[in-house]
Amino acid sequence: MIDYVKGKIEEITPTDLVVDCNGIGFHAQISIQTYSKLEKCTEAKVYMHHVLREDEELFYGFADKDERELFRLLISVSGVGVGTARMMLSSLTCDEIREAIISENVTRIKAVKGIGLKSAQRIILELKDKVLKGEGAADSTSILFGTPDNSIVEEATTALVMLGFTKANVSKVVTAIIKEQPSATIETIIKLALKKL
Repeated sequence: MIDYVKGKIEEITPTDLVVDCNGIGFHAQISIQTYSKLEKCTEAKVYMHHVLREDEELFYGFADKDERELFRLLISVSGVGVGTARMMLSSLTCDEIREAIISENVTRIKAVKGIGLKSAQRIILELKDKVLKGEGAADSTSILFGTPDNSIVEEATTALVMLGFTKANVSKVVTAIIKEQPSATIETIIKLALKKL
């Protein structure tokens, strides 16, 4: 299993990359996100994901571990293949994808080419809890919230839903509050959310 390839960038386009590593050229398919990070570089460390099929062997390359972990999380959803996951990462940033999943923003996910209503709903259904727990990120903590303690977020969300607000609206408001105040207490989150809902 190849974890990463480090070397000189021989070729780069918005969809493909070739890295020369000690005289061996590694070809990888990339997202626009990775392209924008590496297009001006002459050398790079590219994190790889290997796909082996009956008739072909493919590598997908990522500028950082965070994008690769999110890619792997996306392809764990039934019906979401490597092509769809790459298209998502080319259309939205990692944080935008996580935010859309957490806030149950079906419209935003559905706006990605090749993703229909059912696929968007399945992505949210299967990944929301995982993203809240910090899965699909480079480290075990949620990058979106900037805090390892997501139980506070979950408790505040549950309390607000019990007060009669819809989960989609609550998630959106709580996400915004946590972005502004990453160390907010449950009480603070609830008080601020009640003003906004």
